[in-house]
Amino acid sequence: MQNLNEKRIRRSKQTRKRIAQIGMIRLTVHRTNSHIYAQLIDDKNGSTIVSASTLEKDLRSQLSSGGNILAAKFVGKRIAEKAIHIGIREIAFDRSGYKYHGRIKALADSAREVGLKF
Repeated sequence: MQNLNEKRIRRSKQTRKRIAQIGMIRLTVHRTNSHIYAQLIDDKNGSTIVSASTLEKDLRSQLSSGGNILAAKFVGKRIAEKAIHIGIREIAFDRSGYKYHGRIKALADSAREVGLKF
C-alpha cells in the first residue's frame, strides 16, 4: 500500500511525461509546510532556467510566513517577472501531483496576472 507522498510522486511523473511529449518549458511547484518553491525547467537541456522561493531574502522580509497563500502569490509574481524578463511567455504548469487549490492555485493565478500563459 502506498502512502500519500508516493501517490503524489506517481501523479507527478505522469504529468511530467505528458509535458515532455509537448516539449514546452515547465513551471514546476514544490510546497512544504514552511515554504513554497517554483522553477522554470527546460527538459530538452535538462536545466533550470530561473527559480523563485520564499527563501529569497527580499521576499522573506516582506512575508511573515513562507507557507501561506500570500507567500505563494509573491512567489508566483516573482517567477513570472523573471520569466518575462528573459523572454519566456508560454509554459506548461507542473503542479507536482498536488491538488490545484490553495497555495498552488494562488501561485498559478498570480503568474497569469503578470503575463505568463499556460
